Amino acid sequence: MADAARGSAMARTTLASLRQKIVSGEWPINSRIPKEPELMELIGVGKSTVREAVRSLANLGMLETIRGVGTFVRSRAPVSSVLTEYLGDYDIGQMLAYRRALEIEAARLAARHSTEAQIERLRRAHELERRPDPARPQTIERGTTPGAFHHLVFEAAGVELLAVLYSGLMTAIRTTARRDGVVRRADDDSRQREHQAVLVAIEAGDPLEAARAMAQHVDHDMRANGSACDPAAVTVRSQSIPDWTPEVLTDR
Repeated sequence: MADAARGSAMARTTLASLRQKIVSGEWPINSRIPKEPELMELIGVGKSTVREAVRSLANLGMLETIRGVGTFVRSRAPVSSVLTEYLGDYDIGQMLAYRRALEIEAARLAARHSTEAQIERLRRAHELERRPDPARPQTIERGTTPGAFHHLVFEAAGVELLAVLYSGLMTAIRTTARRDGVVRRADDDSRQREHQAVLVAIEAGDPLEAARAMAQHVDHDMRANGSACDPAAVTVRSQSIPDWTPEVLTDR
């Protein structure tokens, strides 16, 4: 009985340790976490305890294990499986159109409500994209869905529901993209320049320019392979985005 209690306590401690590395950003979105033997040495626990913790975080949607490739960070917060399954019933083109609308609003709100600490995290994420840290053993998966920079924009927006919806949507897009395919139209240099434009607008506190910059970036970023639904055509064009703020947020 005492051994079982110790095992349960160790499993909870291991789960908390791994989760903290994700929440803190030490393991960025779409980064591959250390392999099992490295985690065992890092935390000082056995294989079964590490596997249990990784499996639990995968069930929460925070990690994803791809057989033969590794385990990747997918969200800094738990993702609702009900939400992901619901969104996954839609055509990939419609999901990308919804993604565009969420991204534009998040960028606009981030320009209004982000704190200096949140902006600094955005700067660090952008800098890591431009100049990866050689001390980090993790590799970043570039080809599936947007990474840490985008998730940090949603956190800086100050509306938790937007971030929750975005994480669920990204999970649904990844799942559907493996079946139907998406086209990543922007190369690394273009993506970094567009992220820089979004960051500059957020730093300047310019919500209209932040929304425009994000709209232009999303239009260049992902497109459904063979889908008749064009995200840029379904949602508002970047040149005509109004500067609107819900009254509930104006006094924050």
